[in-house]
Amino acid sequence: MSDVLPKISRRDLLRNLAISAALGGLSAEAAQHVHRIAAEDKEGAGGVYQPKCFTAHEYATMEELAGLIIPAGEHSQGALAAGAPEFIDLLASHNDELAAIFTGGLAWLDREMERRHGSRFLDAEPAQRTALLDLIAWRKNDSPELGPGIRFFEWARKMTVDAYYTSRAGIEDLGYQGNSAVSEFSVPEEALQYALKRSGLA
Repeated sequence: MSDVLPKISRRDLLRNLAISAALGGLSAEAAQHVHRIAAEDKEGAGGVYQPKCFTAHEYATMEELAGLIIPAGEHSQGALAAGAPEFIDLLASHNDELAAIFTGGLAWLDREMERRHGSRFLDAEPAQRTALLDLIAWRKNDSPELGPGIRFFEWARKMTVDAYYTSRAGIEDLGYQGNSAVSEFSVPEEALQYALKRSGLA
């Protein structure tokens, strides 16, 4: 009997990772497998990632949403640089539950924006997009009307953040230098103030 474990196929690996994501989250190591596979797919397609779960419109909407959740700026390379939309699409393509959450949520964004402003999410004015996200960002706004959007946005934020902080861009932004001994560690003041401001405790 061989001591060598059978090599897991890429499809089975992604299926298992997608199940873990649907159940609540991935370890950093597992998430980096997803980033690696997405990067390989992108390279194999000439440098342009080809969505596997989302339609072209859904994927463009996911890109816009990820960019609004973690925008590029002075202190962040942003979710797009981190490959968050590819990360989410790849996992959703291997799990029906995740696929339903995201395709249903993206459709809800379009329907709600059409109801409010007569255009799909991507076609709305930037202020209209952020106004809708500001509503569904808070559980206190839960209602029969907004409830589906709130639950979807919780997933979108969680998976965008997971994708970002397990990517090379996110790790660089954190200033993580690997497992090495340091004589002293302190949280940068600007990071502390940002976190306090976002928490409402400042």
